[in-house]
Amino acid sequence: MKKVILSIFTMSLFIVSCTDDDDTISPSEPLGAYEDGIIVSAEGGPSSISFISEDLTTSENQIFYNVNNETTGVYLQSLGFEDEKAYIVVQDGTITVVNRYTFEKLATISTGLTLPRYIAFEDDKAYVSDWGDPIDATDDYIAVIDLNSNTVVSTIAVAEGPEQILEESDKLYVSHSGGYSTNNIVSVINTVDNSVETITVKDVPDEMAINEDGDLVVLCQGGNSWNAIGETTAAIVKIDLSDNSVISTLEFPLGDHPGLMSYEDGVAYYILNNGVYGLTDNATSLPTTSLFDIDASYAYGLSVDDDQLFVTDASFTENSTLLIYDIATGTETNTFSVGVGASKIYFN
Repeated sequence: MKKVILSIFTMSLFIVSCTDDDDTISPSEPLGAYEDGIIVSAEGGPSSISFISEDLTTSENQIFYNVNNETTGVYLQSLGFEDEKAYIVVQDGTITVVNRYTFEKLATISTGLTLPRYIAFEDDKAYVSDWGDPIDATDDYIAVIDLNSNTVVSTIAVAEGPEQILEESDKLYVSHSGGYSTNNIVSVINTVDNSVETITVKDVPDEMAINEDGDLVVLCQGGNSWNAIGETTAAIVKIDLSDNSVISTLEFPLGDHPGLMSYEDGVAYYILNNGVYGLTDNATSLPTTSLFDIDASYAYGLSVDDDQLFVTDASFTENSTLLIYDIATGTETNTFSVGVGASKIYFN
């Protein structure tokens, strides 16, 4: 009898063991070759897209061409990511839709676009800033795209030179650098009724971010001596999004023109004369000393992620270089060859 009981007990252990093994969850299959990594877009020519793995061990240039056997068009301006798709915005008046993990081409949007710049998303719509005819100061607009049909369904008229576009709480925030001219406003578009308000900032606003306090941070490059308005001061402007009021305007010395900014964890990082500076959310004045210097001939793109700073050192005659710095130490940790005229850095 004891032997029978022991055998039953032994069999039960075997069954439990088998059940536990069967319940073990196997690792999920990768979504594609370009999942979990860094995407670098390059204006050209020809324009292209590069990929660097998240662990920085592998890289591949021309990934769109390699997958689809066609180029990304003339002057790739920017990329936007929504769910499993990426939207490649090209200044020739097209947006190419791809799977963001495989970069397989899914669709092309061309009708209704003229000179598109940047893209933002809300629900089942995309909003694209468009200069129209860059010589005409009165035909600039935001194109509204139905993401289900991939068609432009309407447009919203805005002032000259719409650039970066951010979405927050049913509002679109659009910086107006002025296109071939200059401008000094941020448009605020209510996506419920497409009404437009404007906020006056300093000259040539471009890069924007929403900080941890929920305020809009805008980098205004200021007018250069070769602009029609002449030399004007650059500034970083902070805007209260609850009432669109300007909280602060921190001006740079006349002649300083920072053109790149990226935000992470309470700090707006910007580059000025190859120095990297960090402006904290609670700062009441601009920093007087840089965190570190970068070794770049022409810093053209900037992004920050996971305490690392990524900057493109652009060449327009040969491949550019992606430089990676450890922010805490200011040391250059990696470099990668990327496309001609590399300008934007994203994290996929």
